[in-house]
Amino acid sequence: MMAQYLEIKSQHPDAMLFYRMGDFYELFFDDAVAAAAALDIALTKRGKHLGEDIPMCGVPVHAAEGYLLTLIRKGFRVAVAEQMEDPAEAKKRGSKSVVRRDVVRLVTPGTLTEDSLLDARRHNFLAGFARVRDEVALAWVDISTGSFHVMPLAADRLAPELARLAPSELILPETEEGDLAEIVSDMGISATPLARSAFDSGGAEERLCALFKVRTLEAFGGFGRAEVSAMGAIVEYLEITQRGRLPLLRRPVREAQTQLMQIDAATRRNLELTRALSGGREGSLLSAIDRTVTAGGGRLLERRLSSPSCEVDVLHRRQAAVAFAVEKPRFRDDLRAALRHVPDMDRALSRLGIDRGGPRDLAAIRNALEQAAAIAGMLADHDLPDELAHAAGQLTGFDDLQTLLDQALVAEPPLLARDGGFIAPGYDADLDDARRLRDEGRGVIAGMQAGYAEQTGIKSLKIKHNNVLGYFVEVTATHAEKMLAPPLTDTFRHRQTTANQVRFTTAELSELESRILNAGGRALDIEKRLYDSLKGAVLDHAPALSRTAAALAELDLATALADLATAGDWCRPQLDDSRMLVIEGGRHPVVERALRIEGGTPFVANDCTLGDDSDIWLLTGPNMAGKSTFLRQNALIAVLAQMGGYVPARRAHIGVVSQLFSRVGASDDLARGRSTFMVEMVETAAILNQADSRALVILDEIGRGTATYDGLSIAWATLEHLHEVNRCRALFATHYHELTALADRLERADNATVTVKEHDGEVIFLHEVRRGAADRSYGVQVARLAGLPAAVVERARVVLDALERGEREGGGRRDAVIDELPLFAARPAAAPAPEPVASEVETRLAEILPDELTPREALDLIYKLKALAKG
Repeated sequence: MMAQYLEIKSQHPDAMLFYRMGDFYELFFDDAVAAAAALDIALTKRGKHLGEDIPMCGVPVHAAEGYLLTLIRKGFRVAVAEQMEDPAEAKKRGSKSVVRRDVVRLVTPGTLTEDSLLDARRHNFLAGFARVRDEVALAWVDISTGSFHVMPLAADRLAPELARLAPSELILPETEEGDLAEIVSDMGISATPLARSAFDSGGAEERLCALFKVRTLEAFGGFGRAEVSAMGAIVEYLEITQRGRLPLLRRPVREAQTQLMQIDAATRRNLELTRALSGGREGSLLSAIDRTVTAGGGRLLERRLSSPSCEVDVLHRRQAAVAFAVEKPRFRDDLRAALRHVPDMDRALSRLGIDRGGPRDLAAIRNALEQAAAIAGMLADHDLPDELAHAAGQLTGFDDLQTLLDQALVAEPPLLARDGGFIAPGYDADLDDARRLRDEGRGVIAGMQAGYAEQTGIKSLKIKHNNVLGYFVEVTATHAEKMLAPPLTDTFRHRQTTANQVRFTTAELSELESRILNAGGRALDIEKRLYDSLKGAVLDHAPALSRTAAALAELDLATALADLATAGDWCRPQLDDSRMLVIEGGRHPVVERALRIEGGTPFVANDCTLGDDSDIWLLTGPNMAGKSTFLRQNALIAVLAQMGGYVPARRAHIGVVSQLFSRVGASDDLARGRSTFMVEMVETAAILNQADSRALVILDEIGRGTATYDGLSIAWATLEHLHEVNRCRALFATHYHELTALADRLERADNATVTVKEHDGEVIFLHEVRRGAADRSYGVQVARLAGLPAAVVERARVVLDALERGEREGGGRRDAVIDELPLFAARPAAAPAPEPVASEVETRLAEILPDELTPREALDLIYKLKALAKG
């Protein structure tokens, strides 16, 4: 056995080997040591190898999926070796013969299909990168749903596209591994290098044509050599990992960069589109807007949010679908109620396609078709917009398949086909007979016994069973002569005579005995055969079923966005090819939701107007006033609009944004030797080098990580470059008040400020954005709110006053003023503040019980208090 294990392991040196032994997967040697630590299970030993104990650990087969998930998340790959024959067959070759085993699957991050290993509301992409001379392409598949896409791109667009797709695994040529290592590791993607031969475009085209059963790929569109190479490498990898059982992949769809809003990795991270900065889904834009009720709808929402469209016609069609659902609340609610019962048909279909499914996947297809037919009936009475009408047209045409599955399957089938019990009674006569014999053997025997008693006229005739003879007919010795004489000898054959009984058998009884003893196995064999037949019937409809699943997801998303718009009082944005970005009463969807959950605090809405006479707003105001929120909310509104949904605003007019850039927040990258300032400069450089005239840029506090005049000069030059060279729309927040002078010098730049109110030395944040510049930063007041010691706050106020006096008196005086300041340590400690003494008015107010006053008494009391206040 160990020789067999070592041979199989040698074929998969980079993967842990799950070696099937009965009801367990066993691991040996280094695999066992690593798995025991990763899974927190006991490490034991089994036998010796080269004089050393062999480490061993194991996991139960029935619980293997949970252990696989843990290993995959910790960066391991797993080769699953199954027993390929019955142990009884192996014994026929000799008592020491080893059961034949082979690897049936390589489990990797990008090739998972089981529900327990996947997030139902997220795609699990396997991506492939290829470079052929000057051509570069990225392809990606989700084998759990069958989606297959490819995109030609410039080399510098790889990182943004990987950030958009967030694949679990990237396959790439061995020659590219070093160059892409930094990008892949930054994004937490598992990289899998393959030999260059896997990326040969000639061989790749042959593999793709064989997969889709076509002679040429031209029917799918014109693909470049790099695109064919990337797609072919993915197919090659799937053949390796799935051991020849290729998943049901849809025909490849070619995407173009110009069709989508370009958003780089830093911007996605800063705006928290699908993941919060903490790493989880909660707190992200996706979490705030997700009202979908199906797994397919949830995945479509994330896909649309990650890939906002730049095609106005497409966006208008999506908007019309949402508007229809907004205008018909009863229809929307009924449709959403029906959609709640739709199973995940895409993933059920995929598992059936790679023979990793079970009866529940067949039931999922049946239930989904039943709901699809019901939904089609609901839609038939309405004059639908194009997007919904197209979806409605994909919901029917499965009457025969639905009838077949309805008749064949029980209501709640088991998970695995090997468990049996999933075929409905009455569907197959042979199966019903086998089950009757298995479950009701005694009754069948009793019926046969009654028939034989009537035939022979011997009422005491019995059918009995023992381990030697099996089933037999027994009569007392007094009836032996009758049983041994014609015509009964034609039916009953003598088996044994004892002192008091004579025993017989019949051909019918022998056949029945064989059938009873094998009924359980026969029933299971019949069910397996019927399962294969039903699976084949489903797979024959696979392309149409995929279209139905996509249609149901589209309906779910449209109604979910409509429900969101109605509940949040969102508006339908005007979308066109202009450069306008006009938002009236705009709100931040995530912050507004958080405020509502925390206690109902209203969000202060604000306007933004870019693209007419003003392309850039220079935003000033104190910290905590809401500058960053204002910047982000306008970027998020653009994303939501170009996703095809409504937006959190009173009115919005958005000219299509081709690129979205965000430089908000501070972080360092110590692992790569980058300070906070360096990270800021790298991200700013990417913006200035790439932003076109249709881009939207939001920048917050450029230059704050270095010396004051260095930072000011960088911010000044950056703002001028955006205005003069990039000529894009931008929101630029800063604390450098010197920059406000640029609004008078740059034709398309305006000042805006977040207003505050100062009262008794304290600052009150109003969170309102208006045109104009802030008079100061209120930093000392904010520091006081943060809880700095009173002595520090007072000292800061003294220093600030001195510095401002020096600036007013001239640059040379500033240094002199600083020299005149006494050191903090030399100052005496501030005297403790005297205890406040309540005034006579306050004392009187504390004694009043308002609920006990009549209106006249309350009025008289006001006059008395007023008199007291005057003294």
